[in-house]
Amino acid sequence: MLRKLIIICFCLVSGLVSGQKILPIFSPNQQLTLQVNRSLDGRLTYQVYYKSKEIVGLSSLGFVLKKPAVSLQNFTLLGVDTSSHNSVWAPVYGEEREIRNQYKELIVHGQSAEIRVDFIFRVFNDGIGFRYQFPEQTGFQHFIIDEELTQFQMTGDHNAFWIPGDYDTNEYTYQKTHLSEIDATKAAAAEKDIALTALIGPHAVQSPLMMKSAEGIYINIHEAALINYPVMHLGLSGLTFTSLLTPDAVGNKAYLQTPFSTPWRTILISDRAEDILASRLILNLNAPTALTDVSWIKPQKFMGMWWEMHIGKANWPLAGGKHGANTANVKRYIDFAAKHGFDGVLVEGWNKGWEDWFGNWKEDVFDFVSPYPDYNIDSLSAYARAKGLRLIMHHETSGAVTNYERRMADAYQYMVDKGINTVKTGYVGRIIPRGEHHDSQWMVNHYARVAEKAAAYKLMVDSHESAHPTGLHRTYPNWMASEAARGSEFNNAPTLGIIPEHTTILPFTRLLGGPMDYTPGLFHMSLNQFDASRTTRVRSTLAKQLALYVTIYSPLQMAADLPENYEGHLDAFQFIKDVAVDWDEKRVIAAEPGEFVTIARKARGRSDWFIGSITDENAREMTVSLNFLDPGARYEAVIYRDADTADFEKNPEAYVITKSIVTRNSKLSFRLQRGGGCAVSLKKL
Repeated sequence: MLRKLIIICFCLVSGLVSGQKILPIFSPNQQLTLQVNRSLDGRLTYQVYYKSKEIVGLSSLGFVLKKPAVSLQNFTLLGVDTSSHNSVWAPVYGEEREIRNQYKELIVHGQSAEIRVDFIFRVFNDGIGFRYQFPEQTGFQHFIIDEELTQFQMTGDHNAFWIPGDYDTNEYTYQKTHLSEIDATKAAAAEKDIALTALIGPHAVQSPLMMKSAEGIYINIHEAALINYPVMHLGLSGLTFTSLLTPDAVGNKAYLQTPFSTPWRTILISDRAEDILASRLILNLNAPTALTDVSWIKPQKFMGMWWEMHIGKANWPLAGGKHGANTANVKRYIDFAAKHGFDGVLVEGWNKGWEDWFGNWKEDVFDFVSPYPDYNIDSLSAYARAKGLRLIMHHETSGAVTNYERRMADAYQYMVDKGINTVKTGYVGRIIPRGEHHDSQWMVNHYARVAEKAAAYKLMVDSHESAHPTGLHRTYPNWMASEAARGSEFNNAPTLGIIPEHTTILPFTRLLGGPMDYTPGLFHMSLNQFDASRTTRVRSTLAKQLALYVTIYSPLQMAADLPENYEGHLDAFQFIKDVAVDWDEKRVIAAEPGEFVTIARKARGRSDWFIGSITDENAREMTVSLNFLDPGARYEAVIYRDADTADFEKNPEAYVITKSIVTRNSKLSFRLQRGGGCAVSLKKL
């Protein structure tokens, strides 16, 4: 029931001037408390308590504007509104069929330097979200942000899972340290395999930032609904994080016009790691889609003519004699994908321009409509269509975003004409307009423009090298997945690669913002298959590669390896064929960041369940209760587990497949070997 309270009582307002608490607001389950305060000099701060324990200490709010040149830190209180909300909504696709959106809301109306600002707080059972709103007002319309002064004061030297703050990439390896030990400069210096970096400083990190206190409280800081605003990084001083917005070429952060609302700043809090992974707070803070017809948006599973370029069998350019995207080779992928029931085949290196793109910082490299002469797109599109699948287009922009924007309409119409309905975009390299970063306001707006333009042509988008996701797949459901982190392609990176713990951290960090195109499914772990000089290898067992289809969510899932590498393991490949890409229900069975993750999912519109369980470099025993299965029903469990001799370094491709009949009273026990995993298919009999 809606409740509104307008504070007009003179004695209360005058009391606040002397520095008092404005109003506490509690989560629906009463476990979380948000306290907003106004200090003697008019500064607004907030605190967050979980089960009566302070989790976020006194943290300031405000802005410094460049135009007009004013500081918005000392506020006169104009009033307070409170309300509550409880509803259920259905995503177009996702990890659940229905999502509950329940919170208490507090809006503090303030004024500073004759500029009105509303502070909007929402308190959920699993965390809080807050944003700034600049309402339409006389005498204040256009403005430029110099700094956002949002703080997050931690109350202890927590363990943290972090990557260096960087305006151009989020492809770093995660670090595990106490807050006091964060050294982004040192961590970045160890990275030799990232194409472009723009490191912020020694004490800057990225969100989502995962932490765990000494008392066992899990805390995650991120943002939601990133629209028309730069990405927020976090600068640490002592135990206090302050927002660091990505600048443009002249140092400005955002060019805005009233009315305007910033993205939400989010804090997830629980004493159970599993609750962090189950949270839908970020998704709930995004606006529903404006699309009236979403029938054309379909989750899909596809093959990729992609990995062979990473391991030396082929290459993207036509020049050099190893061009992978030729008609005969792509037909081979289409045949394999069609035989095994896939929806599409991604083809990279199909178009002219690859000989002169990387590192040249120039426009007009690609026009996105000119295939190489050995790639017959018309015959391949028809061939794929006859076999019940489609090609997936690849648009590598080479960072020349202005070039891509000029050509999007022609490129998307070309896709429609060829019967192609999904595009993978890429932004490798320095951005044009020159001086922009991948995380700047201009680029954030570009990613949204791509989603909107693609929707006009009924096209689905998978973006790579884009800003971190913030739940916008609710608003733009055709923007189905992003990379935006260190993905599986880094298994080929010669320096650090993908260490086993990485995939146990991603669900607590990158995946909180939205689906990730991680590209799992590698079966051949030694990468000298076509180039004897390569010493890199995939640091995972084969069974773990299967489990990643469940633990790393995406409605666009690639089978990343080569057809010939699957041919020798078709019994294990069966799990990739069977596993769903759209879900009715998600159960987080057990999880600990940097150690292990076990998740069960129920396929959309079906009675089948799938389980994925992964570990770091340590072997461990896992037991999974099947109490989520239907009462009275029997299921065939097909278990794809590490063999007893499996080891991600010594024997990664050893696996065992067993079958049994189970019910909701059953428990499955299995051992995850070093760097290993287990995948389970549960089919109702």
